[in-house]
Amino acid sequence: MKTLVIAEKPDMGRNIAAVIEPRAKNNRTYLEGEQYIITWAIGHLVGLAEPDAYDPKYKRWNLRDLPIIPEQFKIIPNPKTKDQLKVIGEVAKRCSHIVNACDAGREGQYIFALIQQQLKLKQPVKRLWISDLTAESIARGFAELKDGIEFENLTQAARARSEADWLIGMNASRAFTTRHQTLLSVGRVQTPVLALIYDRQKEIEAFESQTFYDVKALFKQEQLEYTGTWQGERLTSQEKAETIAAKVNGKNGLITKYEVKETKEYPFKLYDLTLLQREANAKYGYSAKKTLDLAQALYERHKVISYPRTNSNYVNEQNIEGMHKALHMLKSTSYASMAEGADPSRVHVNNKAVCNPQRVEDHHAILPTLKRPGTLSKEEQHIYDLVIIRFLSHFYPPAMYKQHTVLTEVEGETFKTGIKELLSLGWKVLIAQDKEQKKAKSSKKGKEDEEEETQEWNDRSFDLSPDEPVHCKKSEVKEKATQPPKSYTEGTLLKAMESAGKSIEDEALRDAMKDSGLGTPATRAATIERLKKVGYITMQGKRITVTQKGRTAVELIRHAGVELLASPEMTGQWERRLHQISKGEASADVFMQNVQKFTISIINKVSSQRPAPSSLFGGDEDKSKGRGKRSTGKAAAAPRDKEERAAKRIPKSNAAASNDTSSVRSSLGRCPRPGCEGHIIEGRKGYGCANFKTGCSYVIWKEFAGKQVSHAMLKSLLLQGKTQVLSFKNEDGSTFKGRIVLAAEGNGKLAVQAEDSSEAVKS
Repeated sequence: MKTLVIAEKPDMGRNIAAVIEPRAKNNRTYLEGEQYIITWAIGHLVGLAEPDAYDPKYKRWNLRDLPIIPEQFKIIPNPKTKDQLKVIGEVAKRCSHIVNACDAGREGQYIFALIQQQLKLKQPVKRLWISDLTAESIARGFAELKDGIEFENLTQAARARSEADWLIGMNASRAFTTRHQTLLSVGRVQTPVLALIYDRQKEIEAFESQTFYDVKALFKQEQLEYTGTWQGERLTSQEKAETIAAKVNGKNGLITKYEVKETKEYPFKLYDLTLLQREANAKYGYSAKKTLDLAQALYERHKVISYPRTNSNYVNEQNIEGMHKALHMLKSTSYASMAEGADPSRVHVNNKAVCNPQRVEDHHAILPTLKRPGTLSKEEQHIYDLVIIRFLSHFYPPAMYKQHTVLTEVEGETFKTGIKELLSLGWKVLIAQDKEQKKAKSSKKGKEDEEEETQEWNDRSFDLSPDEPVHCKKSEVKEKATQPPKSYTEGTLLKAMESAGKSIEDEALRDAMKDSGLGTPATRAATIERLKKVGYITMQGKRITVTQKGRTAVELIRHAGVELLASPEMTGQWERRLHQISKGEASADVFMQNVQKFTISIINKVSSQRPAPSSLFGGDEDKSKGRGKRSTGKAAAAPRDKEERAAKRIPKSNAAASNDTSSVRSSLGRCPRPGCEGHIIEGRKGYGCANFKTGCSYVIWKEFAGKQVSHAMLKSLLLQGKTQVLSFKNEDGSTFKGRIVLAAEGNGKLAVQAEDSSEAVKS
């Protein structure tokens, strides 16, 4: 009898067939040769059954029927791909052995396990475990097939992940939805990620910018000129700053301290998927999902890069020879000039920045294969360029700099200067210099309260004589303002997900946190897409913002007393436990018992929560984005029509019509309108009274006089009737200081009141 090979996708199956059965007959849904029959899944052919498969009563969403905890999880075929599942079952009857050739990772292992379970396949199983789809790798993989039993722990981890997501997502989504009469998607990973975005946005809104002043001085010594920044406590008085500037202007000074040290900048780490997604988002604005799709195409269709869904930035010893061969291959491509300048001796088994087997688990870092790239789309080329330049950089020496630190004293005032003098570009010859400068500048933004930015001298040497006097040629005062934290982009959110929301600058610690991150490299993109689809977040350019529905969802979850459900760190620990299960270091049964206990606690706490008024979930735009979506806790869960209908048949609760907002924290303050006891809540374009349905029309618009009214400004308006001092522009382009104030009419209208005048510019 023959051996059945089950690949994850058709392209993968055909690539495998071309190597092991080049003369195989093409039967459209499978390929058959003398020794092998090669067929494929089309992603997930089988999935966990819906609740109504256990009891018809679950078709109707009812809080009293929760929690739903199956004794044994049922699985069902995907109706859209049941024909392909049938094909696998039929050809399996003619085979005595099976090779699992699905993607070499947790998800690929689970796809095969469900097919095996559904079709009751009893044949012995071997596992193909390869990191790229070149002919050489496929041939080597089949020569070194592993026993399927070796991957049983990985299967258990994959199954536990899926069932845990089902339990929490299905139960929590139904509980919060039925309790609050609004379709709310809740998930084991997606909810903590939403909480990360929510917390960052709250920080930004609560931030109150403060004006301060820097004194800059231009110094000259012979032909050398350099700038310094005044050192001392932050200057909040413009008058004091101008006094210092005037004091030193035109005066001579001395060098009181001068230090020089040589520094090296080594190439950045090889790419794992998350790092590649972050770079592509920063450089090209690509979403995490788009980068994953492009990388998958380069791996699967073009076969020019290794397996992209990896969480490793290093390679094994056996990969070193392949890296040298790939370098040689690139010499006959459009990357020839870069490859010719590379030094092969720099990449070897003792180079721990590249080769670190202890940091490689299922897959090594993303590498180019030995296949020359053919015709790539513009976007595919962008991703391939990133991989190639990062790969080649490790064959180049480090960039060399001289770091100069200078303290200059004039009239008793001290100024500090930092100079980064380029000695040798090293690997940075591969990167356009202007892009490097932009990157360096962007990384410094928002740090005005720290030491002055280092000035880069890339085209000349910094020749200072520390014993010679200097002359202050010019001095000036620069007005600055403290900056709020930055909104998440998909790139920075991926970084936060990788470390479970912890801000970790130390590279070693950040790597150690990878096992405790939110989701996996393969699922993070889908989690972000899920949050968009259910209407919890929106994109404003690259910036991610939380919708009113997303805000209320987080606040309701936290107020219910199930903080763990919105805790990035705790949920990251769950991911760590799943990783331990995959390594045989933890029990899947114990993990699932804990998940069941937590599921029960969610239902108990949500049941006692007071329903939230519909006004807290935002406008129709927010609601429409979430309509028809349901969560099984899986980041990429697809919406189902029957779940949408079930959600619409939620039993109505009289309490849901209540305007009592005391049980949630979306209230931004009391409505100032006389006689109204309502609360101010946030809408899409303004802050309005929650009692708008009963006739209160009080509203403060978010945009006024060229300013965005933040939560902090709103609070000042509601409590004091005015904001802090702000800068405004006149029609002629000049600026003036003033405050936004509430007009006397008591209807939420705003006005600008100049600081030096009692006159106001009405809204």
